[in-house]
Amino acid sequence: MKPNFSLRLRIFNLNCWGIPYLSKHRGDRMKRLGDLLNMESFDLALLEEVWSEQDFQRLRQKLLPAYPAAHYFRSGVIGSGLCVFSKHPIQEFTQHVYTLNGYPYMIHHGDWFCGKAVGLLVLHLSGLVLNAYVTHLHAEYNRQKDVYLTHRVAQAWELAQFIHHTSKKADVVLLCGDLNLHPKDLGCRLLKEWTGLHDAYHETRDFKGSEEGCTMVPENCYVSQRELEPFPFGIRIDYVLYKAVSGFYISCKTLRTTTGHDPHSGTPLSDHEALMATLCVRHSPPQHTPDPTQGPAERSRLISVLKEAWTELDLGVAQARWWATFAGYVIGLGLLLLALLCALAAGGGVREVAILLWTPSVGVLLGAGAVYLFHMQEAKGLSRARAELQHVLGRAREAQDLGLESQPALLLGQQERDGGEEQ
Repeated sequence: MKPNFSLRLRIFNLNCWGIPYLSKHRGDRMKRLGDLLNMESFDLALLEEVWSEQDFQRLRQKLLPAYPAAHYFRSGVIGSGLCVFSKHPIQEFTQHVYTLNGYPYMIHHGDWFCGKAVGLLVLHLSGLVLNAYVTHLHAEYNRQKDVYLTHRVAQAWELAQFIHHTSKKADVVLLCGDLNLHPKDLGCRLLKEWTGLHDAYHETRDFKGSEEGCTMVPENCYVSQRELEPFPFGIRIDYVLYKAVSGFYISCKTLRTTTGHDPHSGTPLSDHEALMATLCVRHSPPQHTPDPTQGPAERSRLISVLKEAWTELDLGVAQARWWATFAGYVIGLGLLLLALLCALAAGGGVREVAILLWTPSVGVLLGAGAVYLFHMQEAKGLSRARAELQHVLGRAREAQDLGLESQPALLLGQQERDGGEEQ
């Protein structure tokens, strides 16, 4: 590769809000999205909430001349909603479905049935290896009483770990998607601190779009105005994050967002705003002498967010075990009730009443059994993530105590080597 190597990447990201039968003007919006992508000719278009595979196939047919490579990530009952269109050949692709993704009995929210996941594409561009990730985390629904906070933190950690373990051979790492996290939320800080990813909104030289980079804004006619009442400018939950390794340097030249309406039709492409970024990749500039105070400060910040995440997961484990224990007691009482009803029915005294109560008793027993199994699985998933965090936190504290001047990225490698030795 030439020493003066440089590469420009144009990236498009949008949560398409493509729920069949529920999302307004879905067909028209998908058609206009295809027109926009054809007109702009991005290198990569990463989309979320394309819940209908028929919508993906229509887009693929429409975009085939400009984007010859495409992939739809399938998971869950109704799919992950993730898909990607690429101007360049896709060398490899895979996906990881998050272990925890809400509760099956919260049917009105539906996240559990979606199979939220992270998709990975590997592209080779002029000798450069690009790992592009697209994801969609669990929705928030109620910020004041967020019952899904622990699951979203666990997803952010799984996402960070997936990126860490799959990007070792990459020169450039790109993550786009709807994280359902505000910039200062725990999950967002955990993801950035552990992976070292940079936020295009903060790093760009040229930004144009919604106030404060928000991707859900009051001006959008599809957005619930009631949900945005505490946020006059809107909220920023969709991101373009990136980093370069192996001697490369990446910067965000421009970042654009849509602003709540379409200049031609008057209606937006989605209830989310689209992100359009221009990234520039080149060989790293000459290295300067590192600031000796930078390493300890970064380690301290990493330790702080790891402790905060561990505490949140610990609370989640306790709550999951409480629900499993409660369901266990209900199962025990249900079995006793069934035994009593069998005895009454056999005795013949109140046979009709016993038979009448038999069906609801079996229903309660089966329901409690399902709740027990689900929350036991939830406790195990959270415990696994908590154990990983505890190990990483321990290694970070050791590095701090020893006064190592390594960056968090170096600590990642050390943690991995230690993990390999333990195995």
